[in-house]
Amino acid sequence: MAVAMVTGASRGLGRALAGELAAHGWDLVLSARSAGPLEEAAAGLRARGGRVTAVAGDVSSAGHRADLVAAARSLGGLDLLVNNAGVLGTEPLVPLAAHPLDGLREAFEVNVVAPLGLLQEALPLLRAAGAGEGAVLNVSSDAAVVAYATWGGYGATKAAGDLLSAVLAVEEPGLRVWWADPGSMRTRMMAAAEPEEDLTELPAPEEVAPVLLRLVAERLPSGRYTAQGLAAGSAEGWTAAGAGAAAGAGAAAEVGQ
Repeated sequence: MAVAMVTGASRGLGRALAGELAAHGWDLVLSARSAGPLEEAAAGLRARGGRVTAVAGDVSSAGHRADLVAAARSLGGLDLLVNNAGVLGTEPLVPLAAHPLDGLREAFEVNVVAPLGLLQEALPLLRAAGAGEGAVLNVSSDAAVVAYATWGGYGATKAAGDLLSAVLAVEEPGLRVWWADPGSMRTRMMAAAEPEEDLTELPAPEEVAPVLLRLVAERLPSGRYTAQGLAAGSAEGWTAAGAGAAAGAGAAAEVGQ
């Protein structure tokens, strides 16, 4: 059975991605800072019949990252790592001239350093999944490539994550590496970023998750993708076994908007 690890899985996009994976037969290792909401999410997923291990903690902690990988190993390995956990750096967002430096440091630690640290810890398991079968999905943002006022600090962390992802795709051609922009969603993070904005017209994470997981379903080449671009195509039906066994082109650092 295929095993996926999802960080930031207690709410928002992380929880929605975990739900989609569980619905298609994946076993899961879930991470989030708050134990109560994380266990609540895990309990709901276990009710679907799959194996779900919830490990509460901060991804910026090396000990927590080691615990996550140990949990995956106990489930038989790791086929997919989803680096979704992230912080804004300041709430609400402010111009760079007023951005607190401690908040910027935290954002880089959580959004850039921690995903790389988790990848380093998990890499032996991902490589062992087999050539073209181990995969990494790093959640990006359009703030990584577009200069939005007040989004400079957060966007800088996502731009750094995009570059790390692109280099990883070159250095680890046996893995699929995707860095994907889900677009604006109706989430708690978005509300905290711009509390005066009306979010009612934005899609819910549950609408975006199945679009992003086309990457997994179709074993698309390594590269940068957007939910909008993925939605323009037609997703095929998929299963956990198919996600692990589907053949495809070798990984390449292919950029797609």
